[in-house]
Amino acid sequence: MLLNVLLILLPLVIGYLVPLSSKPLLKLVNGTLGKLVYLILFLMGLGLAFVEDLGANLPRIFVIATLMLACISLCNLAGLWWLDRRNPPAHDGNDSQMPSKWKMLWESVQLCFVVLAGTVIGLLFEPRFLPIDKLSEWALMLLLFLIGVQMRNSGMHLRQILLNPWGMKIAATVILTSWVGSLIASLLLGLPFAHGLAMSSSFGWYSLSGILVADKLGPVLGSAAFLNDLGRELIAILIIPMLMRRHPSAAVGYGGATALDFTLPVIQRSGGITMVPIAIVSGFILSLLGPILILAFLAI
Repeated sequence: MLLNVLLILLPLVIGYLVPLSSKPLLKLVNGTLGKLVYLILFLMGLGLAFVEDLGANLPRIFVIATLMLACISLCNLAGLWWLDRRNPPAHDGNDSQMPSKWKMLWESVQLCFVVLAGTVIGLLFEPRFLPIDKLSEWALMLLLFLIGVQMRNSGMHLRQILLNPWGMKIAATVILTSWVGSLIASLLLGLPFAHGLAMSSSFGWYSLSGILVADKLGPVLGSAAFLNDLGRELIAILIIPMLMRRHPSAAVGYGGATALDFTLPVIQRSGGITMVPIAIVSGFILSLLGPILILAFLAI
């Protein structure tokens, strides 16, 4: 397990040690990240096509994903609501500059179509000669390296992260309540607790959870983990503007690891610039701990 953790963290750490001052290079990193996510999800779809009795497994995939998402979401929102009640924060709203939620929702739905396209192509052509597992592994390593580069050049340093108590409280609340929700869902689904904890520890990072869980537990649970995290992102886009004014911790925290990237523009435009460092700190911590926690639970 320790070796797996090191293999996952190594490209992330190496990427974090790479300083980039060139805007064209940073733009290239961001663009490559987006393409890699599509590639990883397409490969996941190909792997799903090789599952025996796929049609019979689809209802199970959606039941697991839906119940896991519901339990984790309710626990997350309850815990973050409690955090705001104990420490009511002040911030400047900026509702007038909200981005188009429908456009962002469509971008997220496109990810589902990529997985579906991979599955359909796998069923039609059965490219079993392709080393899908190895390709997915290398794509994930490159993704983590570029994520590390992006983190280093986001303007947020480790010292700032350690000195931001609000962001740390949000991250800790998300972690603990995600685990509680996953334990409840595992009990209802009859899954081993360690499997549920692993599926909940990506905190919205769907490309990571899908690949790692599928590699250890099979494409059925891997697909369920992906849909659970993608559903979290879709819901976050809708509820962040509604929660921000009265429950900013819930607005930032529910996006989980995506507060570092995908949902950050929504957080910034609905909560103001003061919420950006908090969102980056929370998202950074969850992104950093995600792979460690998933592999730790999968090793149990």
